[in-house]
Amino acid sequence: MGELSADLRERLVERLQAEGELTDPRWRAAFAEVPRELFVPAYYAGVPGGYRRLSRDDPDPRGRDAWLTGAYADEPLATHLRDGELISSSSQPSLMAMMLEALDVHDGHRVLEIGAGTGYNAALLAHRLGDAAVTTVDLDAEITDAARAHLAEAGFHPTVVTGDGALGCPSRAPFDRTMATCALPSVPAAWLAQSSPNALILAPLATGLIALRVRDATHAEGRFLRTPAYFVPLRGGVPAPAPPSYGTGGIPCGLLRNDRFRFLLALTAGRLDPADALAFWRDEGRPPRERFGVTVADGRQWAWLDTPHSPWRWPLDGPGD
Repeated sequence: MGELSADLRERLVERLQAEGELTDPRWRAAFAEVPRELFVPAYYAGVPGGYRRLSRDDPDPRGRDAWLTGAYADEPLATHLRDGELISSSSQPSLMAMMLEALDVHDGHRVLEIGAGTGYNAALLAHRLGDAAVTTVDLDAEITDAARAHLAEAGFHPTVVTGDGALGCPSRAPFDRTMATCALPSVPAAWLAQSSPNALILAPLATGLIALRVRDATHAEGRFLRTPAYFVPLRGGVPAPAPPSYGTGGIPCGLLRNDRFRFLLALTAGRLDPADALAFWRDEGRPPRERFGVTVADGRQWAWLDTPHSPWRWPLDGPGD
């Protein structure tokens, strides 16, 4: 199985490189040398009516081959279900590669990861920067215990903390990079306070990825990347605003499958009526994610179109204007 694993890793790296997601040779080395299967000893594949469990302990060799091959598919893998609800997963490798390259790490950087998941992303970071530079946090002890065990099996020992990711990890601060692998309603203030000057925060927000450059403990600003991003929500912290009702407002069903429009609906949920969002979206030429950004300043934060002082702005915290 070792030869098959190495072959599957090589093919995954070749595919990610061909797609332009792995341009840095150090990240290519990390993906080629860290065995993903050690972090997903069992996972759940979607089937009609539920999930099918795939495991390395399957007594049937065909089942074990299916498990190993699936571990290197460019797909997210559901790893923890509770009462039928997904609470943790291993992200799609191409999305992980894109996020790691966008994080723009350099030797000596200290990284905080919010959402330990399986530990695979922390292993890639530790391969690149060393164990001492990486801290990963998750709310659920079951998840952190499993991640710690997976990391040790793969030969990595970054700091794994059980706690509320919205609070960061003050005992390990300051951080040069903060990377969240769970969806947020807004950017936790603690992350800015625990950042070094000119740090970068990369986090999923409103089905997109916001890259915020931190000026100081209360100020940060940045734009969304072009890539869609759908993650399990951050548990703990402040709940997201209620999503708009898609069954009202005269929104054509086809538009609800349009990725750009769904991003706008998520970004303005609870702030802009869906019909008004549709009118704005059409008037502005169906803007892509890259035209939107977020500003955090003095306890307030808002999303905007094109510039921070645009007339099109929506608060991300507190009651809607």
